[in-house]
Parts: sequence; C-alpha cells; structure tokens
Amino acid sequence: MIGDVHGCYQPLQRLLSALPKSDHVVFCGDVINRGPDTPSTMHLVWSLVTAGRATWLRGNHEQALLQTVSEASLTSPSPWLKRLDQLPDVFQGDGWLATHAGFDANGSLNLTIRETFWEHYDGSLGLVVIGHTPRADVERHGQIVMIDTGAVYGGKLSAYCPETEAVVQVEGVQVDTAAPRNRTAPSIQVEPC
Repeated sequence: MIGDVHGCYQPLQRLLSALPKSDHVVFCGDVINRGPDTPSTMHLVWSLVTAGRATWLRGNHEQALLQTVSEASLTSPSPWLKRLDQLPDVFQGDGWLATHAGFDANGSLNLTIRETFWEHYDGSLGLVVIGHTPRADVERHGQIVMIDTGAVYGGKLSAYCPETEAVVQVEGVQVDTAAPRNRTAPSIQVEPC
C-alpha cells in the first residue's frame, strides 16, 4: 500500500521503481491535489490501475473534487470524473483491509476522520491500513497502520506491505500548500487519456 501521494509524481516514480514489479499496489487515496504534478501522477496511477497492477482508493481530496464538480452541474465533464467516481472506498486483503482515513464511532467508513478511532477499534476487520493523517514515519497503533508520511510536506512517500510489515520510503517534496480555509476541492486540469 502507498500513502497519500498528493501529486508528488517524481517521488512516486522513485518509490514504484523500488517495489517488486509483481506487487499489486493499493493507493490509499489522496493521489491528487497539493503537489507539483497532479496530472502526471493521475496518469501514472491510472495506467497501473488499467494494467491490473494497482487499486486506487477514494480519498477525501478525490471526494471533494467530485462534490464540487457535481454542484457545478458541468454539461461535459472530463472522463476523469467518471473514473474518480468509480474509485472504491476499501480494498480487502487476507486478514487486512485498506481505506483512506478510518471509521467513525459507529464503525462506518469516514474519508475525513482525524480522531484517534484506533483507540476503540476492536480488530474485528483485521489489520486496517490508512493514510490521510500525516505522520513523521509509518506508525502502528494496535491493528491500525498509518502510512501517510507527509510526502507533500517535505516528509517521505511510504509503501507498506501488510503480509511482511516491510516499509519502503523515498524522500517527498516540500510544497507550499497554504490555501484558504474555505477551499473545498483541488484545482486541477487533466487532459483525457
């Protein structure tokens, strides 16, 4: 699994080159927004998805983009919107699952939660791997593994293997991501493939 990429294309290329080509890569959402090259990042990840080598999970940034476009009632939306709308929320493995952010108090998936839900997680779904909340390093809290290591904030882009607990990391990029508080969706322009 790979944590939040946020348009960090070059770090993603370096990380993918360090992983076995036979691995199926699960992107834990937030592939888009913030970083220096969202369009190239989207094309790369989607090429892996269409080749059957990856699964791209929906993150809160993909959801915000879809919501904003829906509210704008575009008459000729990009083919990317259909792709983003079809992104799954969860990927289930053998004894583990991946999702973007975690669960609310009722156990329902939540793409934006930042609370310490893992303190009350009973392990009933097995190991849960999430991104969303940047950490200095990959962290494990009981049956929760947090793999967003702040690639877009000058941290690292991390991959985690739940079967072996191996971690592979590359340096991210420092991007000035100061944005107005009321900004609800990424601003991107992507050419159709």
